[in-house]
Amino acid sequence: SQSACAAEFFIEKSVFSRRSSRRNPTGVEGHDSSMWALTFGALGVVFGDIGTSPLYALRECFTHTHGLNLSPENVVGVLSLVFWTLMLIISIKYMLVVMRADNKGEGGILSLMALATRDDKNSGRRKVFMVGIGLIGAALLYGDGVITPAISVLSAVEGLKIVTPLFTTWVVPLTVVIIAILFLFQYLGTARIGVIFGPIIAVWFVVIGLLGFLQIIHNPDVLVSLNPMHAIQFLIDNGIKGTFVMGAVFLAVTGGEALYADMGHFGRRPIRLAWFCLAMPALTLNYFGQGALLLSDPTAIENPFFLMAPTWAVWPMVILATLATVIASQALITGVFSITRQAVQLGYWPRVAVVHTSSREIGQIYIPFMNWTMMLGVIWLVCAFKTSSNLASAYGIAVTGTMVITTVLAFEVSRRLWNWPLWKSSLIFGFFLIIDVAFFATNVVKVQDGGWVPLAIAAGIYLLMSTWQRGRKILAERLQARSIPMEEFIARLQADPPARVEGSAIYMSSDLWGAPVPLLHNLKHNKVLHTRVAVLTIKTREVPFVHKERVQIEELCSGFYRIIAYYGFMEIPKIKHILEACRERGIRFPIQETTFVLGRETILPRGHQALPLWREHIFAIMARNAERPTAYFKIPPNQVIEVGIQVEI
Repeated sequence: SQSACAAEFFIEKSVFSRRSSRRNPTGVEGHDSSMWALTFGALGVVFGDIGTSPLYALRECFTHTHGLNLSPENVVGVLSLVFWTLMLIISIKYMLVVMRADNKGEGGILSLMALATRDDKNSGRRKVFMVGIGLIGAALLYGDGVITPAISVLSAVEGLKIVTPLFTTWVVPLTVVIIAILFLFQYLGTARIGVIFGPIIAVWFVVIGLLGFLQIIHNPDVLVSLNPMHAIQFLIDNGIKGTFVMGAVFLAVTGGEALYADMGHFGRRPIRLAWFCLAMPALTLNYFGQGALLLSDPTAIENPFFLMAPTWAVWPMVILATLATVIASQALITGVFSITRQAVQLGYWPRVAVVHTSSREIGQIYIPFMNWTMMLGVIWLVCAFKTSSNLASAYGIAVTGTMVITTVLAFEVSRRLWNWPLWKSSLIFGFFLIIDVAFFATNVVKVQDGGWVPLAIAAGIYLLMSTWQRGRKILAERLQARSIPMEEFIARLQADPPARVEGSAIYMSSDLWGAPVPLLHNLKHNKVLHTRVAVLTIKTREVPFVHKERVQIEELCSGFYRIIAYYGFMEIPKIKHILEACRERGIRFPIQETTFVLGRETILPRGHQALPLWREHIFAIMARNAERPTAYFKIPPNQVIEVGIQVEI
C-alpha cells in the first residue's frame, strides 16, 4: 500500500519515466524497453500479496466454520465467485477506474484523501469527513501490514506438513525465524534485499499457472465456472451460509489496495500490463486448477495448493512459496514505512527517525520504530494463532474496510476533480460500493474469531493519529495566544531597534501569523538580535512532490527575513537545501555560522474542554517522544538553542 519500493534499477527507471512524461505529453509509455523493465519490476513489488493468496484463499472457503459441502456444484460456484471477484474488484475497479486518481503520479489512501480534499469548493464539514475516513483507511492499512506477513509466511511453511507430518511441530518456530530475519535485514533497504524480487515473482506466477493448467487438462469441466450464473446460483442455493463464504472468497483479492498504493513507483500502465499479461492469467489458472483437483479428489481440501504439485515438486514449491511470501511481506512492510512518512508530513503522526537507504531515490526509506513494532506484532500473531487458517479469520476486515473508504474517496474525486456528472459517479461507484460493503459485512462476522485484531490495531492507530492532529492544533492556538502579529512585531522593531550582534540566527516556527515565542523571549531577556535574522516556516502541501517555488523569501525589514519552504508529503525537509536556495538569491546563512533557535514545548495536561484529560496525556507522551527537530531536519546539533516553553492544553 500504500508504497513499497523495488530494486533501485527499476525505481530509477520509474523516476526517469515520470520525469520524461512531464516533458513528453504522450508519456513514458512510448519507450518500450523502459516500459517492460518497469512492468517486470512491478511484478516483484506490487503483486506479491495478491499473488500468494492461492496458498490459502480457496481452502478457507470450505473450512468447517462455513459447513459447506464439497459438492461439484459448490466447488464450481465458489470458483465462479473467486473469478468474478478478481474481475470486478481488481481488473475493473482498481485497474481501470481508481488508478485514474493519481496525485502527481502517486497513489494510496492518503494521496486519494489529499485529492478528495483539495478542491476549494469542499465545505468545511465535508472536508472533515473526508479527512476522517481517510485516516481510518490509513489506520486499517497498519492492521493489514501486521497480519499479511504472518498469514503469508505461515501458509507457505505449512507446506512442509505435506512432505511429512513430522514437520508439524516445526511450522511455528520456522515461521518466527523467517519473519525475524526479514525484519532484522530491513535496515539494508529494499534495493539491496529486493534485487531479485521481480524474477522470483515472475517464476512464481509461471509455476502456479502451469500447475493449475495441468490440473485443468485432467478435468476441463471446471471451466464452466467462468459463467457468472454459477456464482449467483451458489448464493441462492446456500443462502446465509453462501453469504458467509464470501468473506473467505475475498481473501483472493486482499492485495488489491497495494496495486493502487504502489502506482507512484512504476506508473499506471506497467502495473496494468503486469496484471493483464501475467498475474491475472496465472491466478485464474491456479484457482481453476485447485477447483479441478477438488472435483476429482475432495480430500485434497487439506491443502489443495501444494497437493496440485507432484510429490517430487513439493519441496521446491515450499521453498518458492516461502520466498514469494517473504516478498509479499516486504511489500507491506515498506508500505507501512511509506504511509508513516506521509502521515508525519501531513501532520497526523509525530516525527520519527527516517533512514534513507538510497542516495538516489527518496522512496527508499527505513523507519526503525515501525520496523521493530511490526516485528513484535507479527511474531505475536504467529505464536497466538499458530495456523494460517486461524489467521484467515482475522484477515480481510481491514482490507475490506479500506476498499470501502477508497470507493467513497474516489467518488468524491470523480465529482470534484474529474467533473463527472452525478449520475455517472453514482452509477459506477455505487455499484462498487455495494460489492465492497457486501464483502465488509461478510467479514464482520469474523470479529469474535480473530477479526478483532486488525480492528484493534486500526482503532489504536486512528486514536493516536487523531489525537496528534487535534493536539497540534490546540498547541498552535496556545502558542499563538502568547505571540503578536508579525506586522506589529516589525513595527515595534523599527520604532525601537535593539542592539545587533554579529552573526546569523534562524528561528523555526510553524505559524505564519505571528512572531515566534522563542524570538520574543530572546528580545525580552537578552535585548539583542543577530545581524541577519530569519523566521523559517516549513509547510507540507497536499501533493507528493514540490518542484516549483519551493522556497519563498521576503525581507520584512533590514536584515530580517521570512522564509517559507514548501514540501510534498512524500518528501522530508532538509535545512541544507533551504539555505542553498537562500544563497542562490543572495541571502547568505552559512550553515556553520548560523544559530538555529527552536521552541521546546513541555505539555501540561489540565483537562480543558478541547480534549479529554486522558487524550491530553496521550498527546503529551507522543510529543515528548517525537524525534527532535534537530535530527529530523538534519540541523547540526551544536548550533541549536532550544527555548523551553510550558504549555497548558
